[in-house]
Amino acid sequence: MPKKNLPPLSDEVRLRQLTVDEALLKLDKYLNDAFMAGLYRVKVIHGKGTGTIRQAARSYLAQHPLVKSYRAGGYGEGGNGVTIVELA
Repeated sequence: MPKKNLPPLSDEVRLRQLTVDEALLKLDKYLNDAFMAGLYRVKVIHGKGTGTIRQAARSYLAQHPLVKSYRAGGYGEGGNGVTIVELA
């Protein structure tokens, strides 16, 4: 069966207003999809809020085999509400 023509994968994933479990599942799927799509840098939007999703996402990124490095967003990138990820 031929593959459907899917729209290109976005270079960002939004995790705001999800539970930690939902956010980590979505993040894992997105990282795998982004890697397979050939993306080398992606943006994880977790918001500022209480910092729970940010902390969980960054802990997860620290041990993910496809992640080469990550950092907080800089000025004009979303600041502490965003994490910039470089894929391996």
